[in-house]
Amino acid sequence: DGYSQLSAYERKRLKNITENAKFFAALKLHESAARLHQIATKRQSHVTKRAKPKKAEDETVRRRSMRLQRVEPSGIPMPEMPAQPGVEEYPQVPAGPLPMVPEDQMGNSKLTEDLLTTWMRISEVLLVIITNVLMMLSRYQDSLNSMVLSEDNIKKVVKYRVCSMAIHPSESIIFVAAGDKSGQIGLWNVNCKAEEGAHVFIPHNYPVSCMHFSPFNPAHLLSLSNDTLRCGDVTRAVFDEICRSEESLSSFDFLEDNASTAIVGHWDGDIAVVDRRTPGTSSELSADIGFKRTRTVHVHPVNKQYFIAAGSVDVCIYDVRYLKSNGNKPVSSLKGHTKSVASAYFSPVTGNRVVTVCADDKLRHNNNTGRWLTRFRAVWDPKQEDCFVVGSMARPRQIEVFQDTGKLLHSFYNLDFLGSVCSINVVHPSKNILVGGNSSGRLHVF
Repeated sequence: DGYSQLSAYERKRLKNITENAKFFAALKLHESAARLHQIATKRQSHVTKRAKPKKAEDETVRRRSMRLQRVEPSGIPMPEMPAQPGVEEYPQVPAGPLPMVPEDQMGNSKLTEDLLTTWMRISEVLLVIITNVLMMLSRYQDSLNSMVLSEDNIKKVVKYRVCSMAIHPSESIIFVAAGDKSGQIGLWNVNCKAEEGAHVFIPHNYPVSCMHFSPFNPAHLLSLSNDTLRCGDVTRAVFDEICRSEESLSSFDFLEDNASTAIVGHWDGDIAVVDRRTPGTSSELSADIGFKRTRTVHVHPVNKQYFIAAGSVDVCIYDVRYLKSNGNKPVSSLKGHTKSVASAYFSPVTGNRVVTVCADDKLRHNNNTGRWLTRFRAVWDPKQEDCFVVGSMARPRQIEVFQDTGKLLHSFYNLDFLGSVCSINVVHPSKNILVGGNSSGRLHVF
């Protein structure tokens, strides 16, 4: 009514605009954006505001960290889960959908728009399945030797310690996501040599312990923190909330190639099954698998009904089809670990091998990172069934590649540009690209 002078096309367009406006109004994104603006304003004022001097009688004894005092950590293990950070240090992120607004630029940013547009563009051409190509070992070693680190390919992407990373499967552009201990996610277009090639978002309140680009649609970046599993959808510029839990979440993996369902591990040892297609943010099933702690979960690459869970000293394989609330028995238990296990992953092509990282330092490999570094996770090279990459405590600082026999194949190092331990590493699924992340938020791309 009242628009009879418009053509049918113009009326249809007006109707679409109206419906879209109603949809986004229902999401209340403006409230989330206002909340994020408030967070940024508060964070900036917190940095510049000078605290009032305390009176001498009110002054308490200042606690200095053992690291600053150069004191060795005691034998008492630190709790794996960090305490909730203070509100002033890490402002709380609201529940529900969040707009993809960068932490450093709250207004309309051409630079941020370029970054997100790049992510969307390189995702549109990746609806084909990438085929793993296994190389002869000698040829594989030659490819490792050809990979180098340059000064342009080092960048501080997030503010704090890197806890997880994911690399986009694009073969044209190197696009990396990194999550840190405060809940920040940094997106970096490595090919963009400008200073503004990376931007930081804050979709979480706690350490981002696990991240994956969706294998079905890499325009989706799924990230997990203690209290929530989110999906960053660049086509809608929103961080959706998939699962929220009062029990602390530790890791996740996709149960299907279409990434519609996921297995989620809890720090208290339980396992949950999440279906992204169902409404709400609760899991479909919660199962006690007998673990005191579950640090990582990983789904078998071929037989996706099987997943492997790694915990305190436990590494077990379960069949998701038979999970129930209690009394779950593993299909297989991998014995031999005598200390804390940090991770366990199936090999990428057949799943016939499992690589674990344990504090018992097997392979004559020093895994004692201490409390100041993120624990090592050995990850398979997706292009090579029997070779994996892991951080190293050795000097000069390096990232090491091992064969499943225990043979050290290659050490990535650079005396000029790599001077820190890279605890978290990720390998490109089809290109000769390795990214290492350290405890100051800096990424190194070989």
